[in-house]
Amino acid sequence: MNLRESFEEREFQELSPYAAHSRNSRGRDRYEPECDIRTIYQRDRDRILHSKAFRRMKDKTQVFLAAQGDHYRTRLTHTLEVSQIARTIARALNLNEDLTEAIALGHDLGHTPFGHSGEAALNAVHPGGFRHAEQSVRVVEVLEKEGQGLNLTWEVRDGILNHRTAGKPSTLEGQVVRLCDKIAYIHHDMDDAIRAGILSEDDIPITIRVVLGDTCRERLNTLIHDIVEQSRGTEYVRQSAEIAEGMRMLRELMFANVYRNPEAKKEEEKAKKMLISLYTYYQEHPEQMSREYRNLIGCGEDKTQVVCDYIAGMTDQYSMHKYEELFVPKAWAVY
Repeated sequence: MNLRESFEEREFQELSPYAAHSRNSRGRDRYEPECDIRTIYQRDRDRILHSKAFRRMKDKTQVFLAAQGDHYRTRLTHTLEVSQIARTIARALNLNEDLTEAIALGHDLGHTPFGHSGEAALNAVHPGGFRHAEQSVRVVEVLEKEGQGLNLTWEVRDGILNHRTAGKPSTLEGQVVRLCDKIAYIHHDMDDAIRAGILSEDDIPITIRVVLGDTCRERLNTLIHDIVEQSRGTEYVRQSAEIAEGMRMLRELMFANVYRNPEAKKEEEKAKKMLISLYTYYQEHPEQMSREYRNLIGCGEDKTQVVCDYIAGMTDQYSMHKYEELFVPKAWAVY
């Protein structure tokens, strides 16, 4: 028995009967020989961590567009916080922590520059629309590794695809990530909003604080403990009705005071127009895209889709640089 097989046996002996065991994975689209050290989900986690799309998230907006402060979240730090919360819950529920981590680390790989405003821009102009969860799957299936994709397991891709509120993940590990994504962004977006002076603890109604707690730390602790208490030993990942309602009220507060706040969102229309201009330009000039995207068209991928892939993969700073390069006049340099 090699190390991987011993890990798989340990999973079988120690994990919940409702957990996704590595040895029972539905596998990959393309056959690969097994690693003798790592389980199949550990390999998926490592592939995501080493991907280019993962590294680019460090310069993609979470809430505050291209925030200059050192301590505001980016799409990457959001992803790491989702992973940390999800691993804590998965471990407490005796679920597969490696699968949970892989889904969490990969769930936002397809997100656009400038957060949900970028997603809205591409959704408005791209035929068939744009949804970042589906784009995240496209990243791992097609776009990474020069069009080869990462060849991840079915369970990881299912969790990534279904991480949004309306999703229905097939594994409990995917259900954990789906809830933890909301918990993480509500918690840390509120922390960022308080730091930015857009919101204060006094703005949170007493009805919410009585249920969830008086500080960001207390509320996060309440949400995590409730999921563990409600889900342990069951075949569902769920919240109590009271805590779920408290989180819904907190989310509504965030939309009213932060996500739709004119001060926080005043640059979003500019970002949308910029990305739409870039999308239109590269539809007319696909030869100006990076080599790997030109190669995708050469291999038969639809040009319109590849242009969408290119824009979605940009970081905030890179998209601004390309816009300036293409559309902002430059001074005559000859004297």
